[in-house]
Amino acid sequence: MSASFSWPFELLIGWRYTRSGRRSRRNGFISFISAVSVGGIALGVAALIVVISVMNGFQKEVRDRMLNVIPHIQILNVNGQALPDWRGVAQQVKSNPAVTGVAPFVQGQALVAQGSQLQGVLVWGVEPSEETQVSQIPEHMVAGSLAALKPGDFGVVLGNELANALGVGVGDQITMVVPSGSITPAGMIPRLRTLRVVGIFNVGHYEYDSTLALVNLQDASALFRTGGPTGLRVQTRNMNDAPQIAQDLQRVLPPELVAQPWTEQNRTWFEAVVIEKRMMFIILTMIVAVAAFNLVSTLVMTVTDKLADIAILRTQGASPGSIMSIFLLQGAVTGFLGTFAGVALGCLIAFNLDPIVSFLEAVLHTQFLPRSVYLIHTMPSDPRFSDIATITVASLVLSLLATLYPSWSASRVQPAQALRYE
Repeated sequence: MSASFSWPFELLIGWRYTRSGRRSRRNGFISFISAVSVGGIALGVAALIVVISVMNGFQKEVRDRMLNVIPHIQILNVNGQALPDWRGVAQQVKSNPAVTGVAPFVQGQALVAQGSQLQGVLVWGVEPSEETQVSQIPEHMVAGSLAALKPGDFGVVLGNELANALGVGVGDQITMVVPSGSITPAGMIPRLRTLRVVGIFNVGHYEYDSTLALVNLQDASALFRTGGPTGLRVQTRNMNDAPQIAQDLQRVLPPELVAQPWTEQNRTWFEAVVIEKRMMFIILTMIVAVAAFNLVSTLVMTVTDKLADIAILRTQGASPGSIMSIFLLQGAVTGFLGTFAGVALGCLIAFNLDPIVSFLEAVLHTQFLPRSVYLIHTMPSDPRFSDIATITVASLVLSLLATLYPSWSASRVQPAQALRYE
């Protein structure tokens, strides 16, 4: 004979109490409060998932645009001088299987002038034939070509925002003022050089579109008198592995050379993004906590309503732990329903945010991120399983914590006192 399976009575009674409010007129208000708790948890969880996904999306969008320009790793001389035997160092770096491209460069600062307009710029001396290995600037040319940077011609490629500020286009000439000049009895005289604009790029990142100027590697060496490349730009297979690869390269490089990953070059910005994301998570988690602690009032009213039932169960031999389990189950079911409803709603919005925003813009005849103000005019979203799992666990934990006191209070009910007024 096979033994029949029977559910624990705590589970059966708890589930009955959870459903009873919807069928009973007397418990209608309790059921309403419970529904409000479920809705509050669901909205809080959904809002948290959507906001964190949008922050991830903006971070990813800015990071990708930034990496269109900057390399995954930079190798520089700590003395600020030209690299000794840069070709040998490049071959040594290429021997790492995680490295996909290496290109030399010269870096300096200068002033560019056109008429009455004067702008400070970051000057990169690059080798056009090798630039495609370490950056995506050649793919974002809006006018001219990077290949037009011929040695000795002193051509220059400008960011579109910088070109607009100077009021120049392809074929126009600008004047570059280099700080390192000649010493005369009248003092330091900076060196001036006329450059011809041969190209304009637009990577979608204002910091580089407005301050970056590219010249030929040999021309930059002559302008800044470096005597050769001042560093190497390194591209890796996976940008997220760049910090570890930089450490591996540092072990084999000469001591006067330092390998900087892209996370190190922009540490302030990335740390600010991490802090903002963490603070937003804490703030929105408080909203979920408020909704979760509505369960306290719901369960307190349920315990008050079920005093007679609790007393009868105690007289029939139910232990205080069993009574506590009944109401823990009731609160847990409410928390689970709210949490998973919020996860479903949040994922639905986060994975379809762009069409939803486009629909709302069409209906409301407005634009949430105007092109004239924001460089990123779409609403990027990047939902990540790790964030969703963290939000789900946090909501469930808060819901369970909110059920502890009412459940403990129910387990402390004395049968004689409860039945005295019945």
